Amino acid sequence: MRLILFDGKCNFCNKSVRFIIGRDPKGAFQFASLQSGIGQELLEKHNIPKTTDSLVLIDDDHAYIESTAALKVCSKLKWPWKVFSLFLIIPKPLRDSLYRLIAKNRYKWFGKQESCMLPSENIRDRFID
Repeated sequence: MRLILFDGKCNFCNKSVRFIIGRDPKGAFQFASLQSGIGQELLEKHNIPKTTDSLVLIDDDHAYIESTAALKVCSKLKWPWKVFSLFLIIPKPLRDSLYRLIAKNRYKWFGKQESCMLPSENIRDRFID
């Protein structure tokens, strides 16, 4: 199972989820918000602070956060997005610095919702509560 945990109140994160769904025709990924019960359980299971606001990828029994999670997601998307996984060769501290800059400013740049997004009927089965 590949599960992406995302900030359900973040406009950028919600758009990112829709972007992934549009480029994942085989349905390799499922989704849950960090704020959900399952999101909080998985953070605890993988020793990730419950206060994290990073994208988290749970791939089988491994958890990835920040830039590593984003680039590993890219590796499973259709062409040309797979090519971004090549950035995994860049040292993690460098990649994560850029990731954190975007994450720190995402509400300011992209806005915030008062509640988590509600998926449409045609993609609802890809979301876990």
